[in-house]
Order: sequence, then structure tokens, then C-alpha cells
Amino acid sequence: MNYDEKRIEEAVLALLTTFSFDGGRSWKGYDFDVMNALHEQGLIDDPRGKNKSVWLTEEGLNRGNTLAERLFAADGNSQPDTD
Repeated sequence: MNYDEKRIEEAVLALLTTFSFDGGRSWKGYDFDVMNALHEQGLIDDPRGKNKSVWLTEEGLNRGNTLAERLFAADGNSQPDTD
């Protein structure tokens, strides 16, 4: 699958903005509330601890691939979820 790098950049910027504070400061790491929610849904392993990475579960990996294809496919036919 080829991904549209511009869409990925825009999504990352949107997430950084969503979790910004102090008028534009944003952590480089992940928001732990979101990470905990993904863990509670069974999509990733426990994000707590010193590790700088998490493992995606099989369900998380499958769902993530589906989302990435829908959101970032370079074919121009992908559409954001309207749910």
C-alpha cells in the first residue's frame, strides 16, 4: 500500500494541535489518556512503564491497517470516517 505522505503529515499536525496546551505547546509523546483507552479496548498492550513503544494486538494491527488504508491511501479514493 502506498500512503499519501501529505495526509499523514496533516493527521499528525491535527493530533498535535488537539493535544496542545499553553497556546501551542505539544508533547512529542502520546497522550496517555488515549493510549489507556486503546489498551482498554484491547488494541495495544499496557502503555505504562519505561518502554517507549507499545505492541499492537492482532485486532489493533488489523484495525489500524484498515484505518491507515482508508485515511492515507495514495489513490485519492479514501474518505474520512463520518461516524
